[in-house]
Amino acid sequence: MNIVNMMWAGGTPYVSIHKVHRQVLSNAGADARISNWLLLGSGLCCGLGSTREWHMPSRALKGRHLWRLLRPWLRMRLRKALTEARAEVVLLDGIGVARLVLPLLQSIPELRAKVLFHGKTRLNGGDIRLLRMLAPERLSIAAVSQTLAESLERDLGRPVQTLRMALDPLAFVEPLRSREQARKALQLPQDAAVMLGAVGRLVESKGFEMLIEAFAKASARQPGLQLAIIGEGPQHAVLEARIDALGLAGRVHLRGYREDFQQLYRAFDWLLVPSRSEGLGLVVQEAVMADVPVVCSDLQVFREQLRDTGGYLPVADEGAWAEAIEHCAALNASAVAARQRQALAPEQAWQAFCNGSQSLLRN
Repeated sequence: MNIVNMMWAGGTPYVSIHKVHRQVLSNAGADARISNWLLLGSGLCCGLGSTREWHMPSRALKGRHLWRLLRPWLRMRLRKALTEARAEVVLLDGIGVARLVLPLLQSIPELRAKVLFHGKTRLNGGDIRLLRMLAPERLSIAAVSQTLAESLERDLGRPVQTLRMALDPLAFVEPLRSREQARKALQLPQDAAVMLGAVGRLVESKGFEMLIEAFAKASARQPGLQLAIIGEGPQHAVLEARIDALGLAGRVHLRGYREDFQQLYRAFDWLLVPSRSEGLGLVVQEAVMADVPVVCSDLQVFREQLRDTGGYLPVADEGAWAEAIEHCAALNASAVAARQRQALAPEQAWQAFCNGSQSLLRN
């Protein structure tokens, strides 16, 4: 089976999306021939198969203004390449790539498309018509959480497969570094009484600005608390300035993006996930499999994974987060982590994901 994995772009902003696609493709079977096509940017896409960088014009891809006129030319290039690759299946990264590629299926009858949604997407009327125009045997739609799948089904009026992202527990745990090693790698103090962690792209939807404000209130009453934020993004300068203004230098550590961050969760005593919205929030699973307990926003996608063990807090409620952060020092972190692992059931989740990936790619 020849599979083309078509992604919007490469680079650190898309690492989590690439991770999902890599895990899906790992279940394609030994006979699968995989080619990863990056429409924008550069960088290793999925680590499976070959990678081709297209360097397409961003405005043309998005179809804005006069750049929309270039879309027929872009589609002609893709049609020729798909035919030459003898592609049987295309795995498409969300609605942006689907808008460009799905019209080609009318002229390539042997090609089947799989559209994988990673987060809440505002679909316009044209998107809905596009996703409805092909029969289920030509087009499958999947989402990385049940919450997202149900939302898309309501919008589209057609079935959407729940393909809840999961990681192989054995493969994930093996390279984990010890607490001492992880803190050394992140240049964090070994003797911190309680080291809180947060992981994600530094954008408004992740809630890190609110988290720093809440931490400032909590640490005024619990001076032994420390916070490390792992990630990069456009809010870096804003967060850094706020840390300085609040006098938190030396207690709040911005450590940027790291390719090995999956190995470093044990640097933390607790993981804080203050997201305003999420398609899935894979960091929750990663922390729990590293035996690090999670406190997170009260989002349905988190409840889907951790059920009643998540320590859920109101979205963007600075006071509630400050109180919870303060209490972390008094809670039994190991006991909470054990309950969360039982709720997550990573071995069963991984098997369900493997089965679902095989079904998506082969049906």
